[in-house]
Amino acid sequence: MTALATQKWDMTQELDSDAMIAAYLDAVFADGDPDEIRRALGHVARARGMSDLAGAIGISRAGIYKALAAGGNPSFATIAAILDALGVRLAVVPKPLA
Repeated sequence: MTALATQKWDMTQELDSDAMIAAYLDAVFADGDPDEIRRALGHVARARGMSDLAGAIGISRAGIYKALAAGGNPSFATIAAILDALGVRLAVVPKPLA
């Protein structure tokens, strides 16, 4: 039997446009899981360039990594600054009726 060649999948490679980033974050925020939101913001930050993002929001690169790492607990101000630097915003809409 021939061995199957695989490649490690990297989410950041899929986030190659503003529309894709907005759709991804919208889906994650709709789910509402804080750990998934933190993880998704990390994916987007890496896709856009962590150093560029850090410079835009005035937080060190290490500070962003720490805030968005597993177990991190970014403040709302940090999340708002990251979203602003990414060119997206939060929107509040009613939840669908179950």
